[in-house]
Amino acid sequence: MKFLALFAVISLSVVVTTALPGYAQSTPVISEIRVDGNQRIEDSTVVSYLLITEGAPYDRSRVDRSLKALFNTGLFADVSIRQEGSVVIVDVVENPIINRLAFEGNRRIEDETLSAEIQLRPRIVYTRARVQNDVQRIITVYRRSGRFAATVEPKVILLPQNRVDLVFEINEGNQTGIKKIRFYGNDKFSDGQLLSQISTEETRWYNFLSDSDTYDPDRLTFDRELLRKFYLSKGYADFRVVSAVAELTPDRDGFFITFAVEEGQRYKFGEIGVESEIKDFKPDELLSFVTTIEGDTYNADKIEDSIQKITFELGKLGYAFVNVRPQVTRDRENLTISIQYQIKKSPRVYVERINVTGNVRTLDYVIRREFKLAEGDAFNTALLRLSEARIRGLNFFEKVEVTQEEGTAPDKTIINVDVQEKSTGELSIGAGFSTTDSVSADLQIRERNLLGRGQDLRFGISLGADSQTIDLGFTEPYFLNRDLSAGFDIFRIQRDLQDESGYDLEKTGFALRSGFPIKKNVRGDVKYSLVNEKIDNLTPNASVSTQKAAGEYLISSIGYTITVSDLDDTFFPTTGSKYSFGQILSGIGGDVRSLATDVSYVKFWPVYEDDVVLSLGSSAGYIFGLGEDVILAQRYNVGGRNFRGFARRGIGPRDLASSDSLGGNIFVIGTAELRFPVGLPDEYGVLGRTFLDVGTLTGIDDSDPGIADNASPRASVGVGLNWVSPFGPIQVNIAYPFLKEDYDQDEVFQLDFGTRF
Repeated sequence: MKFLALFAVISLSVVVTTALPGYAQSTPVISEIRVDGNQRIEDSTVVSYLLITEGAPYDRSRVDRSLKALFNTGLFADVSIRQEGSVVIVDVVENPIINRLAFEGNRRIEDETLSAEIQLRPRIVYTRARVQNDVQRIITVYRRSGRFAATVEPKVILLPQNRVDLVFEINEGNQTGIKKIRFYGNDKFSDGQLLSQISTEETRWYNFLSDSDTYDPDRLTFDRELLRKFYLSKGYADFRVVSAVAELTPDRDGFFITFAVEEGQRYKFGEIGVESEIKDFKPDELLSFVTTIEGDTYNADKIEDSIQKITFELGKLGYAFVNVRPQVTRDRENLTISIQYQIKKSPRVYVERINVTGNVRTLDYVIRREFKLAEGDAFNTALLRLSEARIRGLNFFEKVEVTQEEGTAPDKTIINVDVQEKSTGELSIGAGFSTTDSVSADLQIRERNLLGRGQDLRFGISLGADSQTIDLGFTEPYFLNRDLSAGFDIFRIQRDLQDESGYDLEKTGFALRSGFPIKKNVRGDVKYSLVNEKIDNLTPNASVSTQKAAGEYLISSIGYTITVSDLDDTFFPTTGSKYSFGQILSGIGGDVRSLATDVSYVKFWPVYEDDVVLSLGSSAGYIFGLGEDVILAQRYNVGGRNFRGFARRGIGPRDLASSDSLGGNIFVIGTAELRFPVGLPDEYGVLGRTFLDVGTLTGIDDSDPGIADNASPRASVGVGLNWVSPFGPIQVNIAYPFLKEDYDQDEVFQLDFGTRF
């Protein structure tokens, strides 16, 4: 048996040994690789993707991998590889080439926007996978714009030479708005109160200028943070948003957004303290800058405000890199949160270097001269913040970033100023309408940063139904390398005053001006002007006083103005005051001798947060002749914009026979105004006003008995609306003059509209 087994093993070994060479000889060697079916693609290109070569044995695994490589190129709709003897034949069906790509049905989104989003282009290989990817990209674009019902259907038009036209047929659908926003778990604050805190809004008819009523996942995340900040500011330190879910309705025409919240308990501030490692300061000295007070309702904003104030005060004394950390201790039993402000040790710091980057056109010194810090100075946070504000105030830059980094030593800092320039040249065409000045149009060419030196050059032409103006102005903000502005104006003004005063007024002249800071919030301006004034084209029934004033006058004047202002905003201030006092002396040569004094004051108070603002203002002026009468063209005129409820030149001395307004030598006006939101979102820029104007205009040197001159007070009350519209600012006033003289001319409705293109 053992012999038989051994014989079998030896026999099997012989068989296997003799069979293997026969198997190797049965695998053919590839003598030729042939490509069939290709129209555009060269044979060599197809062969380059194969893992088999002529002269090598035919290998099925390599053939399979070659098939995958050819499919992965995206060039072919179908590929097969077959063997005929020693010849390998590669059959391919090429994907077509896109000849033209078009969009149909898109009215809300431009072709250029969609083209930028998709990957397919003309002369690129067409594949179904790429088309489907681009369909999803287009749908995503529409969803970002709030149109979740949008559908996209790709259509292929076959052309000769294996080419296709690809058309994306788009059904944009209606905009998918926010049907309802709901809150769950809120017991302390109503849904309405929480709605006012988030940025997403329910769809309403008046939201046509805003996209805040469309679903945006990023905005929803932002709303979660807004809710958290709101509750933390009201003392709810344990508050959290459990979930924020957006559900699309089955017909895809709107979203229901649901916020689930846990409010938690309301906390108060516990013990407040300051620990300082800086020996120059005692903790008690810094407590005066802390806005968190023991016993008050907890407010996370006040903690951040306290840190900022402590950091700012220490920065004013040279501690640039001070680190203030609040150590929070929460007592859940007594519902108090104690705060210990820990100030880590930091050396006094000096400015080692100021780097300015990003300015391509603006010269370095234009930026550096706005700095209130110089290299080598002791670091001061207040001066650094002021310097940044001054650079922004130039209005030459889209972006201004001022940062600090440690210098070559612990007591040195490097200040980096990175700016991004914006266009400072302006070519604008304006149009407007006013019930005071009628229709007007203007053209202005201006360069606010001439040759990168910060100089301002302006040329303008204004044409209106009642006035025409042409002027040229130039300003050098740092004359003789000092904080002293200097400039000039050349002008010609023509005004049609036929309806109000019975004559035309023409002014031609020039002015030299200069301005300089006196101290913080105080500025001085001086001006010299030489003007030729002409009164002509009198109406047939012009008053005797107007007829006496007809003619030309050369007026040489010098004047000054001192302005004190701490307003927080130039256009819509909410707090602060502005006071100005100025005088103009005429008689430095010329034909006219007089002295005019003007004074004005206005103060603003926020009545309710920053939304409702009360302002009280007054202005007055007095002019008298130096040894002669005050001429008609120099008198004050009141009405229209400076006294609502009355027409332009509507009050003051008047010739009863001709109804000509003659102006006056003395005026006083007082104004009280309450500005408030009208319930529309802030981005609409609509503000309401209610106001009371009281004033008078009197005093005239002419003793003609036909002149009515009554110094009695006039008064009007009214409401108004300001709208920063997409077409330009619009101001509407409706005022009722309840104190007036019979000869005064009132104007209940006033409209001002203007825009630039």
